[in-house]
Amino acid sequence: MKIIEIKVLKGPNYWSIRRPKMIQMKLDLEEMEQRPTNKIPGFRERLEKLIPSLYEHRCSEDGPGGFFHRVEEGTWMGHVIEHIALEIQTLAGMDTGFGRTRNTGEQESVYYVIFDYIEEDAGVYAAKAAVRIAQSLADDQPYNLEEDIQRMREIREDTRLGPSTGCIVEEAAKRGIPYIRLNKQSLVQLGYGVHQKRIRATIASTTSNIAVDIAGNKEETKMLLDAAQIPVPKGTVVRTDEGLNDAIETFGYPLVIKPIDGNHGKGNTTNITTYEQAIKAFAAAKEFNRSVIVEKFINGYDFRALVINYKFICAALRTPASVVGDGEHTIQWLIDETNRDPRRGYGHERVLTQITVDQFTQKMLDDHGYTLNTVPPKDELVILKPTANLSTGGTSTDVSDEVHPANLFMFERIARIVGLDICGIDVMATDLQTSLLENGGAVLEVNAAPGFRMHLEPAQGLPRNVAEPVIEMLFPRGSAGRIPIIAITGTNGKTTTSRIIAHIAKSAGKKVGYTTSDGVYIQNQMMMKGDCTGPVSSQFVLKDPTVDFAVLECARGGILKSGLAFQNCDVAIVTNVAADHIGLGGINSIEQMAKVKSVVPETVFPHGYAVLNADDDLVYKIGKDLSCNVALFSMDEDNARIKRHCGKGGLAAVFENGFISIKKGNWKIRVMPVKDIPITFEGRALHNIENCLPAVLATYLFRDITIEDIRSALSSLLPSSSQTPGRLNFFHFKDFTVLADFAHNPHGLRLLCSFVKRLGYPMNVGMISGTGDRRDEDIRELGEISAKCFDEIIIRCDKNLRGRTADEIIDLLKQGIEKVNPNLPT
Repeated sequence: MKIIEIKVLKGPNYWSIRRPKMIQMKLDLEEMEQRPTNKIPGFRERLEKLIPSLYEHRCSEDGPGGFFHRVEEGTWMGHVIEHIALEIQTLAGMDTGFGRTRNTGEQESVYYVIFDYIEEDAGVYAAKAAVRIAQSLADDQPYNLEEDIQRMREIREDTRLGPSTGCIVEEAAKRGIPYIRLNKQSLVQLGYGVHQKRIRATIASTTSNIAVDIAGNKEETKMLLDAAQIPVPKGTVVRTDEGLNDAIETFGYPLVIKPIDGNHGKGNTTNITTYEQAIKAFAAAKEFNRSVIVEKFINGYDFRALVINYKFICAALRTPASVVGDGEHTIQWLIDETNRDPRRGYGHERVLTQITVDQFTQKMLDDHGYTLNTVPPKDELVILKPTANLSTGGTSTDVSDEVHPANLFMFERIARIVGLDICGIDVMATDLQTSLLENGGAVLEVNAAPGFRMHLEPAQGLPRNVAEPVIEMLFPRGSAGRIPIIAITGTNGKTTTSRIIAHIAKSAGKKVGYTTSDGVYIQNQMMMKGDCTGPVSSQFVLKDPTVDFAVLECARGGILKSGLAFQNCDVAIVTNVAADHIGLGGINSIEQMAKVKSVVPETVFPHGYAVLNADDDLVYKIGKDLSCNVALFSMDEDNARIKRHCGKGGLAAVFENGFISIKKGNWKIRVMPVKDIPITFEGRALHNIENCLPAVLATYLFRDITIEDIRSALSSLLPSSSQTPGRLNFFHFKDFTVLADFAHNPHGLRLLCSFVKRLGYPMNVGMISGTGDRRDEDIRELGEISAKCFDEIIIRCDKNLRGRTADEIIDLLKQGIEKVNPNLPT
């Protein structure tokens, strides 16, 4: 078997709208096409032995075991690989379950294997591993599955959002707030355009830079808190051995020594009781910063209080990774036994993290004169890490309901003093049930970007949804962080329709970002040049902080390559579906092409509108399966579909009696005569009248865009190389006129030729070209249409021939021309 290509679909796509994250693997089964599973002796038994959890896969049958039943009866290897890819991801802590396997239509043995993923890189790995596993099972060869599972766990931990960032993103998604991950780490944009906010871990775009800087300097933080009568440990900053000696003499033992700007416990040493320990701790801290804090060690328990938007949210008791001696077993045995707890897993995959032995563990044991082979006395608590971080195996217990009101007030006041809107406060005290001022407790640190995991998944106590107050702070109720999105798809007319809509919105005072086949524009300034009709270009607009209205052209190629850049839009337009790009990307019929185009209207919000061409049978049919409102447009007011639709109170745009008009039920609003719309060339460019209809209807749907705005825009959009590049651009010379247009498929060329004939020129010379990746019949048809329109034809070829030679393209065009008029000068 051979993998031909793997595509990562990141948004709504041909295979699924609601499950946008899909892997599409194009796989050639080669000789395995002739070997279904029931023809491979022992295959089912080997598969079940290697991955017994596949028993839970129903595979269109009534209950568990359905997939194995299909394997027993006989199924093709692509289907088996789909299920393996899903299950090994689940075994690696990424629960997946949606898949499809379909023949590409290219040849009998080539399939698309489709399955969902959680983490992109892990999904790609699963695709490749599933093929290896299936091949080894077919060949009756041993396979180390655990190696793949562990590797996918590692990929997951390397690439996923951390639990703190992840929970904020999930909470945003629950509120319907879109997000875009801006890098491979934890920088995330919440919302679109002018309404966006950003987070990096648990630092938000609202977080004060000065406050983060203060929190990062432990001595400065302590000085501010001490001045505000907040109890803090007595201490000082030292840089030399002499300074260390002075500090020891001043404060006495026990001590804590830590770098001035450390985090996650790096370089920290606590409960220092001897000079030798102090010297070692000083050296360890200086590895992170030459300035080191020496302060009095406070006896008690380690607590973390969380304050968001200057309101107390919750508190947790934190316990470092540890084991309890039983008087019989070694420390290593006790660690292994603790790690068998089903709540512990690799990285952040479960509530608790497995305890690993590292240099910090060795140091802790060395300080107590222990090794991993030591058998600690019964009931002795052996601390294995210097800090209580959950990521190193620590545990947490929620104590939010036990916090004394005086402490609650203190925590909120601390957040205000430092200026942190998301603030983690580390406290050492015997408890939080009594005031710190009474029990001798102290505030040790104030943290920017505090971890949320200890509150989300405490080992004991009530889990707290700490992401909700973050989202409430960034997006108060009633705000979803969105901007209006109009998405346009279809075979022809997309770019012109997009430009008309953008011009109307701009005339209404909107700050428009829009994508077209010639570039990306932000407020009419071109930012990217070229064919910008895919998800990268759409995302460019949605990420721009100056944009408050998005108009996004969405072409076939981008949808098939990686899906849409957005999960939902407000209005979607389908202009038409014609025979173009057939035979490319697994789309082998015009009906399949219609399904590709239907992806866009399927993303419309239930309260939004799909604007569909009632004159196009395939486009009209799309409306039957949509869950949103439908509005129609037609070049014929008497179209039976328009009459039926408006008879039920529906909304439509029509061309009637020389006017573009909007129909609301039985009422009619005449927008303006087409002769007054420059891009229609006094009504002769029928295809541009057709492009105006959905543009007018789509913008009319927005209450803050008036009919006057629409009229003003239509009358001021001039057909030119600056406003409508590549679309009906005229260049007038003394003895002749040149018309340049982007018509590149039979449907588009037919419309252009219809327009040319209406111009009334005595002679028409056509300069035509063909695109190499189109079917033979499509290229020939371009020649046929040209021969019916032009008095003379010049054939030229683009630099990019897309898989053919120039001679091949010219020959096919000539065949079409000669079929219509063998004597036409060419």
